[in-house]
Amino acid sequence: MTTLELNDIQGYLIRGYAHMMYSRFVYLQITDAEATKNWLAKSWKTMTTAEHIPKKDQISSTHLNIAFTYSGLEKLGLKTDNLGSFSREFRQGMVSPHRTRLLGDLGNSAPENWRWGGPFNKPIHLCLMVFGNDKEGDDDIEKDKIVCINYYELLKAHFAGNGLEEILFIDGQTQPENKEHFGFRDGISQPIIEGSGRVGPKDDVIKAGEFIFGYKNDFGVYPDTPLIRAEQGNLNLLPPDAEGSGLKDIGRNGSLMVMRQLEQNVKTFWSFMNEKTKNEDHSINVAESLKLAAKVIGRWQSGAPITLFPDKDPGVISDINDFGYAKFDKDGLKCPFGSHLRRTNPRDSVDDHGRKESLKLSNQHRIIRRARLYGEIFEGSPVNNVPNGEVGLLFCCFNADISRQFEFLQYTWANLPKTKELYNDPDPIIGVKEKTTAGEEQNFTVQDLPVSRTISDLPQVITVKGGDYFFFPSITVLRFLSTI
Repeated sequence: MTTLELNDIQGYLIRGYAHMMYSRFVYLQITDAEATKNWLAKSWKTMTTAEHIPKKDQISSTHLNIAFTYSGLEKLGLKTDNLGSFSREFRQGMVSPHRTRLLGDLGNSAPENWRWGGPFNKPIHLCLMVFGNDKEGDDDIEKDKIVCINYYELLKAHFAGNGLEEILFIDGQTQPENKEHFGFRDGISQPIIEGSGRVGPKDDVIKAGEFIFGYKNDFGVYPDTPLIRAEQGNLNLLPPDAEGSGLKDIGRNGSLMVMRQLEQNVKTFWSFMNEKTKNEDHSINVAESLKLAAKVIGRWQSGAPITLFPDKDPGVISDINDFGYAKFDKDGLKCPFGSHLRRTNPRDSVDDHGRKESLKLSNQHRIIRRARLYGEIFEGSPVNNVPNGEVGLLFCCFNADISRQFEFLQYTWANLPKTKELYNDPDPIIGVKEKTTAGEEQNFTVQDLPVSRTISDLPQVITVKGGDYFFFPSITVLRFLSTI
């Protein structure tokens, strides 16, 4: 059984901080590398780890974590040979021409239109993740906001002296029922990292090396970790490469983090659902609109899986996740093959593979998903309730192999319109193009008897506003980086 070094792993990778309902993600440039390294020499002690805190102990009211872009590590002074040991995806970044085509970042989602992370924006070197929780607040977002921002202000007062310049920040919130802006309970289907101490369905327990460097992955090998190939810094701080190369490992207990700011067009989403299900007199059929939306997502608004509750939302907040499509819905008559959640995590039903092989294939492409809402939070059914101003999701995920995990999910399982009996069906949430070529269709197919139904002309409901790839180092490596 794998045992994780939880006191050396930054907490956001393992725990998610669900009790901290307000957060601020601060994107910074390094203006003085020596000053920043002096700050790291002290600040590594303030970073929140994944170590479990006994319930009898007082839980901290704030959490802090940090991640670096490739250009941030370069600015800090990591040598070229050592930078070169990181994966190609991380080195190239999210906005290389190849990545842009792969991820489908075109039109209004093209990097040249981004607010941060794009070619026309100031380079981001690091991201500080600040979280706050009022321990007596009882799920009070406003009180958590005060705690978070007060902590941020204390940090900000020292940015200049620590060789840092703030480029922008994004505030993230979490609703008490953890619903995102389209109105659906979020974050239910998360992998359980072997050795993390979390418990759950055995099919969800994934080898630690799928997400954390220095541990074996689902293939039974160590992920391709970044190594120190050119001597620099205090190498005595670093562990040796677990594969026995004799080189020091800068990756162990760290991960690669993907961040994307995704604007959600709530009005377009629900207008489409209402239009496709309207009554003969053109009035809104709320029940049918909610049902179609649930088929598009793969769960009801409560979080209940439509695979187990195909007819209507049970109405009770649900975290049910112990189910498989092959066992309960092999023909897609309950949860369509093209639904967002079935596409991005097909569980035990991958194409024509058997259950065991399907689970193995699915688990080799899992990500640890983190997400925080930005913009106005509103309650109730969004069918007739549209938020004021821009709203969206600050998507974040962890993986040890960006290409095989995050990029595969986006390009192969989300963007491609042909998969498992589907021919013109991109992922209805994250795979729809803004513009199509002549004759190209973007549909959502609802499997049914005697014939399937086609919902045509899917609208684009997500626009990318920014993004980057980050290295999420261990506590030990934060100490090492202060010595280079």
